[in-house]
Amino acid sequence: MDIVMSLIAIIILSPVLLLIAALVKIKLGSPVIFKQKRPGLNEKIFTLYKFRTMTDARDENGMLLPDNVRLTRFGRMLRSTSLDELPELFNILKGDMSFVGPRPQLVKDLVFMTPQQRKRHSVLPGLTGWAQINGRNGITWEEKLELDLEYIKNISFFKDCKIIFMTFIKVLKREGINTEGMDTAEDLGDYLLRTNKISYSEYCIAIEESKKLLAS
Repeated sequence: MDIVMSLIAIIILSPVLLLIAALVKIKLGSPVIFKQKRPGLNEKIFTLYKFRTMTDARDENGMLLPDNVRLTRFGRMLRSTSLDELPELFNILKGDMSFVGPRPQLVKDLVFMTPQQRKRHSVLPGLTGWAQINGRNGITWEEKLELDLEYIKNISFFKDCKIIFMTFIKVLKREGINTEGMDTAEDLGDYLLRTNKISYSEYCIAIEESKKLLAS
């Protein structure tokens, strides 16, 4: 069902996809598609596709500038309308994702999760999910991960239909796009460090673990 629906969606939305791709190319340059490794079903790493929303602006030392500097007005618009997520339809077509499920987080978020929280990876990640219609990035990480676990315990076709319907409402209202006071969503490790729930040494150890997972 995911494969058939994603193929139909890609065909119907192809003019929109092409238009956005052209605008990204003009306003932000190449590459048009942003690719990033994410943990999927059973923590298997896959490549997530999104439209690019940031520039590659760097300082005099060649280091990337902060997200709030590289995130342009056009990029903010793509994020606030969730149009940057449309290329994930190809992830669904490939079988990496489903329309509904826990959102695929960063690999460096995975290593900071507890064994219980990592059970969220027992199902395919989704384009949208239970946490997305119940606060998205406007709730704490603990609440978000608890909602993911709640979803996988009560999966049903009708609940998925409700989540898809509510997602359209949330997108129109543009709610919960970013963590309050931040231009982008805060990584789990950064959140835990900022709220003193882990030490700096624990943070560094987990980051090194995430680098090994990405390199493997």
